[in-house]
Order: sequence, then structure tokens, then C-alpha cells
Amino acid sequence: MPVLSEVVALLDAWYPPGTADSWDRVGLVTGDPDQEVRRIHLAVDPSPAVVAEAVGAGADLLLVHHPLLLAGVHGVAATTPKGRSVSALVRAGCALLTAHTNADQAYAGVSHALADALGLRDQQPQRPLPAPALDQLTVAVPAPEAAALRAALAAAGAGRIGDYDQASFSAAGTGRFRPLDGATPTIGTVGTPEEVDEEQVQVVLPRRDRSAVVAAMVAAHPYEEPAYALVELADPGLGSTGTGRVGDVAPTTLAEFAATVAAALPATAHGVRVGGDPDRVVRRVALCGGAGDFLLDSLRSGDADVYVTSDLRHHPASEFLEHDGPALVDVAHWAAEWTWLPVLQRRLAEALGGTVDTHVSTLVTDPWTFRVDAPH
Repeated sequence: MPVLSEVVALLDAWYPPGTADSWDRVGLVTGDPDQEVRRIHLAVDPSPAVVAEAVGAGADLLLVHHPLLLAGVHGVAATTPKGRSVSALVRAGCALLTAHTNADQAYAGVSHALADALGLRDQQPQRPLPAPALDQLTVAVPAPEAAALRAALAAAGAGRIGDYDQASFSAAGTGRFRPLDGATPTIGTVGTPEEVDEEQVQVVLPRRDRSAVVAAMVAAHPYEEPAYALVELADPGLGSTGTGRVGDVAPTTLAEFAATVAAALPATAHGVRVGGDPDRVVRRVALCGGAGDFLLDSLRSGDADVYVTSDLRHHPASEFLEHDGPALVDVAHWAAEWTWLPVLQRRLAEALGGTVDTHVSTLVTDPWTFRVDAPH
């Protein structure tokens, strides 16, 4: 039976808290890290109804997408809905864990789950997250000393690429130099030109480890003044994580695609709103789980035929459509993000080996509860 800290570590590995937006509040909200977790309740919102559902089901952990305490608070007295929710969770021994914008951007996260639910192929992020900053170090060393130098570089953190370590490249060559007055050369004599069979060693390293790696190289190098080059590597923008998703679908019309969206999402009073010509051909789809109007400007010059998101406002949507760019499909915020919960449930079941019971809440916590259509 896993304990809470182990489940938190699992979620942090999948959805690193450091990737959350600066304004966000993610991670463990309540709960003892040493408590056992036998049942996990999954939901989009930590609303009072969801909290009551989790407590009633005997959950040890309520894992949600939206933060309960996003804005700063000075107390959680049971005189407010949020305070009552915290009190109920604590009394029941049910922990609360939030994965919000860190889950939005992750592989197998919220936007990825929505894209899978809509059948997008060949997906990629709309706005890839920056790759970890990398440097490349190139240094020449006498061939007999190359193995020791490579080992020192690896020990200092260089040569790690994905699931590989001790990665390096070498090329044989001839080094040339002349020691001047004041030098104490390892090879050669002062005033005499020298040639040495050398090996050029090249490694990639995290930029944050730059000083440590260079210091380790200098300490391990046999030369008094080792020659090396250190360059910053450009980000190719090919990361699998990032904001939103974009991908392809079989050619269809906007009206047919909107019907596919409606069928793929849980039903809500909001339904599916569409802006654009119903007969427009749709082949390429961009989307963003949750509120995505912040991406509208970048989509105008893209190649998407339609953009699926939530919470689109009147003026930004109207002005966007005036530019003859992608059509718009606006869906309920809760419904779009709910598609992530079954994905997360499967991941938890696989990672925890069936030792924990998981349940996905189907309570509709979208704030709009019904709609009234005007008579025609």
C-alpha cells in the first residue's frame, strides 16, 4: 500500500510543479505524507459537492485539477465554502493534491487528453516548452589521458542525454603549441614548438552545471593551460510538452467536426458553440484545454482550420474571426478538462499495480446548470 508522499512523487514526476505558471498554486494542500493511500478520488474541481463525494466514498486522497486555494488566504475557518471543504477533508483524513497548469502542459496532460479524445493524429504542442538549457564543451587532451578526462566530465554531470549518460564524441588530431617563458609544460620545453597526438573530446552538459563541469575538466586535464571551447546550444523547439496541442483529423466539415466534439465530451448546459462556416473543410485542429483565448493571436498566422478551447469572450472571438483565420469551437471548461481524468486514472492504476482503488467523479461542476433557448 503506497503512502501519500509516494503518490505525490509520482504526480510530480509526471507533472513537474516547476512547470506550473508563476501565479499558480499546485501540489499537496492537505494531508500527512506518511498516511496510507487506499482510494483516490479524481475530479476537475474541489467544489463542496466533490469534497462531500470523496469523503462519502472513503477516499484517502482527492486529486483535482483546479486549486482550492489559488488566492492567498489568512484562514480556513468553516465559515466559508472553502474553509468547510478543508475542514471536511481534514476530519475525514482525506488529503488534497492539485495538478493545474503543470498538468495542462505535460505530455499525457490535459490538452493532450483532449486531443486524444477528439482523435487528433501527429500531435505536437502549439507552443512547446523551452527545452532544458544546454552547453557543449569541446576540449583537446593527449590521447592517453582521454579516458580519464571523459570519466571526470561524466562525474561532474556532463554527457547526460535523455536516458543515457557518459555520452561523448572524440576525434583524433594533432595539437600544436610553444611554451613561453614562465610556463611549466607537461609536455615539451620552453621556447620549442611541440606537436602532440591528441583526442578532441566533445560533451553536452546542462547549462546550470557549466561552472562545475569546466572546473572538473581543468582539474583533470594534464595541461597547465588546456584549450577548450564552450558554446550555448539553441533550443530547436521540438519538445513534446507545452501549451495546447495541434494535429490532424480526416477531412470533414466544421459542422461534422463540432458534432464529433460534442459526442466526445461529457454533456453540459453550455454545450458546444461554433463560430465559422458550417461547410468549411477541417483537416488541422488546434486546441487548448481550459481557457485558451491567450493563444488567439498566435493562431491567426498558423495552419489550423479550427481552434477548440473554452471561455472565449465576445470581442476577442469576434475580432479573431474577422481575420479569416481558423474557425472557433467553444466548449465547457469543465468538460474539456474532464477528459484528462480517465487518462490519469489509467496511469495511476498502471504505476501503482492495482494496489489503490481509483474513481473518476462524474459530477458536473461546470457553473452553468441550465440554458433557455429563445423561441423561434
